[in-house]
Amino acid sequence: MSTDVLATRAVVTAEDGHVEPERRTGGSSETRGSRLRLVFAHVTIYIAAALFMLPLVYAFFSALKPNGEIFAMPPRLLGSELRWANFVEVFEYGPFWTYIGNSVFTSVAGTLVVLVVSTTAGYAFGRLRWKGRDAVFVLFLATLMVPAEVLVIPMFQVMQWFGWVDSYPALIFPFAFTAFGTFLMRQFFRGIPYELEEAARVDGAGAVRSFLQIILPLSTSAVAVLAVFTFLTFWNSYLWPLIVTVDLNAHGTLPIGLASFSGLTGTRWDLQMAASIISMVPTTILVIALQKHLVKGIAMAGLGGR
Repeated sequence: MSTDVLATRAVVTAEDGHVEPERRTGGSSETRGSRLRLVFAHVTIYIAAALFMLPLVYAFFSALKPNGEIFAMPPRLLGSELRWANFVEVFEYGPFWTYIGNSVFTSVAGTLVVLVVSTTAGYAFGRLRWKGRDAVFVLFLATLMVPAEVLVIPMFQVMQWFGWVDSYPALIFPFAFTAFGTFLMRQFFRGIPYELEEAARVDGAGAVRSFLQIILPLSTSAVAVLAVFTFLTFWNSYLWPLIVTVDLNAHGTLPIGLASFSGLTGTRWDLQMAASIISMVPTTILVIALQKHLVKGIAMAGLGGR
């Protein structure tokens, strides 16, 4: 029972039945201290958020400046004019719509493949019992220690053998089978009570049906976390699309499009800033839409300290 409730209660003395309020026991000072800590925490969060938002705000206003004023000294937040036309000129400078479409397609397709592979593999490693499971899982996790740059040449050779160079499958499949997603889903699946699955199997449900009708519906938060992380990885990927893509105007992705504003004749910083702001819109919408699931998933999955 809280101190405030104890302070307002009345007690009846055993001698004469007189009703008198109980004495407060320092509850007000404890409440005041809790409020001060809460205010301090909020102020700290707001200051940290403002510091993180400052570069984005400066980039947005830089996208509205003339190109020659971006690096003017002393730095100014606003230029001599607000050039909203920079956001329109981005799409006239090159095939920017193609870059956006390629990034959306490869990111969505890659995310779907990762979700299917990671959820099924995580279920096999976390819920099914089979010989050598733990040893295979350790070897699977060991692939996380291999830098992606080391795998570029072998993967490019594999893409040549398949005839996938300069194609969408080459942009999607090489990084669609990662141990991170499997590890994340396995940790989450292991936290689901086994009694639910055993009850389903008593009713005649097999492993596939239990996975589709019981495990997956209870794992929407973890799936949302994995979907966001995977989408951001594909969306921001630059090195691999640059290597495996020959016709950049046909299969180039958005990071390659952002780099196209820098050339031998100079860099259009105003257009590059505008294009960067445009490229952040889809990912921002995705994170805001799945914010509730992200917080719950990170708290309940392996990233939350389980």
